[in-house]
Amino acid sequence: MQVSDARLATARTNMVDGQIRPNKVTDIAILAAFLDVPRESFAPTRFRDVAYVDETLSFGGGRYLTEPAVLARLLQAALPRPTERALIIGGGSGYSAAILARLVSSVIVVEQDAALLAQARMQLAHVTNVTLRQGALVDGAADAAPFDVILIDGAVEQIPAALDAQLAESGRLVTVRRENGTLGRAILRERDGGALSTRVLFDAGTPVLPGFERGQEFSL
Repeated sequence: MQVSDARLATARTNMVDGQIRPNKVTDIAILAAFLDVPRESFAPTRFRDVAYVDETLSFGGGRYLTEPAVLARLLQAALPRPTERALIIGGGSGYSAAILARLVSSVIVVEQDAALLAQARMQLAHVTNVTLRQGALVDGAADAAPFDVILIDGAVEQIPAALDAQLAESGRLVTVRRENGTLGRAILRERDGGALSTRVLFDAGTPVLPGFERGQEFSL
């Protein structure tokens, strides 16, 4: 039996109050965005009725919808501002873009999966400050760089040097770094005076995005 829209709305409020707030997310704009955006619209169809569980949801092919609390904490760490430009790598069906679009001036999403990109285009048709591109995730969007905020929406074994290069001065990149099958760690990467620094934020079990396994072209 399909869950009603009213019950899903209640589940969304419970997600914010029971998963996101207790995980130290206090930014009012971020909390409001998670309350506004219907996660069930972006979830894999078979998981629509359980869209607000505190776990990843599989699209298949090694692609997932990131856990709500992990996404919220990453966005809070990125300190998005209304005048800034953001890049999302692996935006999937568009959920993270729908959230981040409420927090910054413009968002570019790079997605290589054609089916996920088609779903994102449908769900984000009314969002005027999001641009969707199909392309290799590891390449980013160099022609539109630099970006103030970069979200890699999934885990990586290492961060591609090409994405580091697209981070603006004082820019922030957030993702989950996961190596050798160990538990992932969310990280904040910042550019200051041209130099990059990395800070570990919290543990996260987010799966690695296909194509982001360790390689010689990646940086620490």
